[in-house]
Amino acid sequence: MIMPRYDAFVTRRIPDAALDILRQVASVRVWPDDDVPPPPAALRREAAAADALLCLLTDQVDGDLLDAAPRLAVVANMAVGYDNVDVAAATSRGVPVTNTPGVLTETTADLAFALILAAARRVAEGDALVRAGGWRSWGPMLLLGQDVHGAALGIVGMGRIGRAVAARGRGFSMRILYADEERRPGVEAELGAQYCSLQELLRRSDFVSVHVPLTAATRGLIGAAELALMKPTAILVNSARGPIVDEAALVAALRAGRPGGAALDVMEREPVGPGHPLLSAPGVLLTPHIGSASVATRTLMATMAAQNVAAVLAGARPPNLVNPEAWERRRRPGGA
Repeated sequence: MIMPRYDAFVTRRIPDAALDILRQVASVRVWPDDDVPPPPAALRREAAAADALLCLLTDQVDGDLLDAAPRLAVVANMAVGYDNVDVAAATSRGVPVTNTPGVLTETTADLAFALILAAARRVAEGDALVRAGGWRSWGPMLLLGQDVHGAALGIVGMGRIGRAVAARGRGFSMRILYADEERRPGVEAELGAQYCSLQELLRRSDFVSVHVPLTAATRGLIGAAELALMKPTAILVNSARGPIVDEAALVAALRAGRPGGAALDVMEREPVGPGHPLLSAPGVLLTPHIGSASVATRTLMATMAAQNVAAVLAGARPPNLVNPEAWERRRRPGGA
């Protein structure tokens, strides 16, 4: 039996189908703790002994780690976003970075719309009330929420996921507004969406769903001034990246009664611990970053990341390359 020449480190347990792909090209080590990512020192140590790193959004890959891992031939991020990776640092060192685009669009849109529905109709509050024995009878004023059908849905960032959420909104006869860096005539024609400024969108929307990537320009995009524009009955939904919304400003705004609620799948720092201000803010629904968490989608993401690794270790350009410049100056696997 010919043993693989390369070593791969995977920062968390992933579906077996992806591990099988990796084992065809490398000896594979997997971080054993499902609940806690490798601490920085452990990640650096494991990466230093690897030719390939398959990592998650929880893993910070910066210049210091890359310097400690001169064998590293590829960083495969199991996510569509890659704000956890210093791409410029990787590129300057000739290390290809890959992601997993496309496969999680519909699943993440499902979760975003689930948050809209659950927050509007106070589903989590209802479940908690029943479990606590607080439901004594049907009441005409019990847990009154907001209608979703016919409401105005504001999409901040009309990319693939934003467009998929807007399509779901149309199924509920919602009026679609969107703010984006550019107009999208095709989306306007298909979904009847109306292009407007972020400020106008915030003033007019009953539900605001955030779908922009995290960049220097979008960090803190939704802050105190933006929240103050929202209706007192409106609900803010964020299934993109936590730092896009200023959490301190959001907590203060919710306590002041504008907007009326928030549903967040992502937070500035994850996970949130006991005593976090979001936990006591009124009208907040929280989920633990599960936007892509379906069996089928997580399997696709993992296998795509593994295929990216396998391609690089075989000397081929990976199919989902984030930094093409690195491919031009790459170091060959094993340092050749």
